[in-house]
Parts: sequence; structure tokens; C-alpha cells
Amino acid sequence: MNISILCPSEIAFRRFLPALRTIDECSFVGLAINSPFERYGSCLPPETEIKSMIQDEEEKARIMIDGFGGKLFRSYSDIIKSKEADAVYIPLPPALHYKWAREALENGKHVLVEKPSTISYSDTEELVRIARMNHLALHENYMFIFHDQLSAIESIIQSGEIGEVRLYRISFGFPRRAAHDFRYNRTLGGGALIDAGGYTIKYATRLLGETAEIKYAHLNYTSEFEVDMYGSAALVNQEGVTAQIAFGMDNDYKCELEVWGSTGTLRTGRVLTAPAGYVPTMTIKKNTETEERTLPSDDAFRKSIEHFMRCINDQEVRNNNYESILKQARLIEQFSEMAKR
Repeated sequence: MNISILCPSEIAFRRFLPALRTIDECSFVGLAINSPFERYGSCLPPETEIKSMIQDEEEKARIMIDGFGGKLFRSYSDIIKSKEADAVYIPLPPALHYKWAREALENGKHVLVEKPSTISYSDTEELVRIARMNHLALHENYMFIFHDQLSAIESIIQSGEIGEVRLYRISFGFPRRAAHDFRYNRTLGGGALIDAGGYTIKYATRLLGETAEIKYAHLNYTSEFEVDMYGSAALVNQEGVTAQIAFGMDNDYKCELEVWGSTGTLRTGRVLTAPAGYVPTMTIKKNTETEERTLPSDDAFRKSIEHFMRCINDQEVRNNNYESILKQARLIEQFSEMAKR
């Protein structure tokens, strides 16, 4: 797979390229900076601002190219239309995913897009339609779902060691970032639900199964920003098992799973964000006795890229992936609508 990158983003540099380098079947073609028109449209700013933007983007791109090879493309459209790449990785702010993923798919490129796929169900549905029609892979990068620690946790739950599950709790939040961060910008697709909440919804539906439904949802705001800053919800499956989720981007850091069983409780940290090589741990409490155990380390980003490659090569995997993306987009939209009531 020959793959290119739109935008010299931090996650592309820190996580994607190091993972890609470990996969022999992949080749990094290069990355694109946006052209002035792609950045500003027809309302171009003063020439000095344009030059500063281009210089800043080029500096970040050169660091990545010096470290990982590839070539520099001077517009997103150039790299999407290039015959050198057959796939595109899109780590742009969420509101830009639909535009550039659509253009890539319409130009015959497989697309690996950072979560969320888009900021609306209808846009995601349209991307899936185009991908399906053109027999192209479309993969949404919730990479944590491929980490081996999830299977290890589920094995313990299924073994009955902590009894019957009474409740799942999933929490994911982080301290406030810089005010100019896209997460706090409504026009760029900001908001805690889209950013942090999507993780908790994705994991809750994995734990509860196909029958999981959102029963209540709430979003909270602060006076400083127009986007939702934190929120919570409950999902319930047909068996009546509940997952309580909470998330935020103005919070003390937390990335935890708690499984409360009839005879024990399992707790973990870093369940959604464990980086390559990190060794996660969990505790199992049975009344007054507590035991700490290690969980498998893994490279979830690498495995997400490998899944993307399977989507390219296997129609059944590709079709299942479409349905997974649509389900996630549908739940996020349902959450948003329910929170408005």
C-alpha cells in the first residue's frame, strides 16, 4: 500500500508514521500542506500572512520528511490526484473530514480518516455510499479498539471471575488545552462529544453488543466556548446491562474502565489511549482483597493500519467496516439529538 498524508499534523508525526514504518507492506509516499486557496478560499488575507502560513506548514512537513522520507506536495488536491499514492490518511480537524475524504474517494483513493469520520450521520452515509460504489476502503481510526488489552479484559469478564456484570463505567477526559485548539472551535467540528465522547460510545457498544441503545444523554457547556465541554450518558442492551459513560475536555485526566460484577470489580486505566509499548495494568477487587495484574502491551495504531489494509484487500471486511462506521455516526447523532431535549 502506497499511502500519503494530508496535513503535517502532530498525530501523523507522533503515532501514524512510526507505526507505518513497522509495516513492510506499506510505503510512505509523502505529505501535503494546504495551498492558500484551500486554507482561505477566495477571501485571501495579506501576502505576509499567506507566506507565514506556508512557511509554518513547510517547516513541520520538512521535519516529518527528514525523519520518515517521502516528498512534499503543495496542496491537498495535488496529493489526492497523484498517481503515486493509492491511499490517503486524513488527520484534519473533524469538520474538514467530509470534504477531503470525499475528494479522495472520488479520485479512487482508499481513505483512512481520523475519528470521527465526519460531523454528521448524513455526511458519513454519503462517504460510505461513494466508497461502496467504488469498491474502496473507508476506515475510521478509533485505534484503541484493536489493542490486545481489550480482549484480555473481556476474557476475564467472560470467565465469570468477577461474577455477573452489574454495571460498566467508562470515563475519558483531559485538561483544557490552548484556546485556539480546534476542539474548542465549532466551525472546525469541535466539542467534547465528537472528540472524547466518541471513544466512550465506541467502547460501550463493544461491551454491550449490537443491541446497545442510548437511554439518556446530557451535554454541558461553559461560558468561555460555544462547544460542549463535557457530557454523560447511559447505554443499555436487551439483557438490561448498563454502561454509564462520561467524557470531557475541561476535566482532570481520566481514561478508565470499571466493570462492577456480582462477586468482584475490575478497574483499568489508559484503556482508550495506551501508546505502543506501554504496559497497562488492572486491579481486581473482591470485597476487601485487591490484586493488581498487567495487561498486554500492543501497538494499536499499527493494528488499525493493518485493519485498513485488510479492508482494501477483502470485500467482506470492507463491508463490515462500513457498517461499523455508520453505527458509530448514528449513535453520536442520536446522542446529540437526545441531549437537546
